[in-house]
Amino acid sequence: MQVPLQITIRDISPSDALEAHIRDKVDKLENFFDRLVSCHVVVEMPHKHHHQGKEFNVRINIGVPGSDIVVNRDHHQDPYVALRDAFDAAKRQLEDHARRMQLKTKAHPVDQIGHVARIFYDEGYGFIVGEDGIERYFHRDNVIDPSFDRLQEGDEVKFIEDLREELGAEGLQAKRVSVGKHHLPE
Repeated sequence: MQVPLQITIRDISPSDALEAHIRDKVDKLENFFDRLVSCHVVVEMPHKHHHQGKEFNVRINIGVPGSDIVVNRDHHQDPYVALRDAFDAAKRQLEDHARRMQLKTKAHPVDQIGHVARIFYDEGYGFIVGEDGIERYFHRDNVIDPSFDRLQEGDEVKFIEDLREELGAEGLQAKRVSVGKHHLPE
């Protein structure tokens, strides 16, 4: 963490065991998600109801890249149960945050160069052979420029490979197909 862990205990006697438990829970979160920026844990007993006994509240504020995660857990008679529930909720929120980060940083397909190997105008599809020698199917809807009907066998094209895991009956597929003199950067 960039900012040291902050632990605040209010309205209860300080306890080394409770602080050690909190540090252990934060270490587990850091092992799960190593990009924590900060963490502040507050354990308090704000309500003193005579007929209900002692009830603890736990609040966790976690700083992560681009966001803050806040968890509040109220009304547990055992501070360790309140901490367990709060840290379980924090881990679930960290899992969600990690998934969102992966989606934002997913790799975009790389442009490839190839040649139209075969084209079937009446059926609306064709095949491109890439520089790697692999043949890829393309549909008329995946042609950007010029129109599908103006493509000819042998035309040099730029395309991206459809990276979806489920392959159609056609096998590997090309999309965003365009014609022209294309050269890959070296």
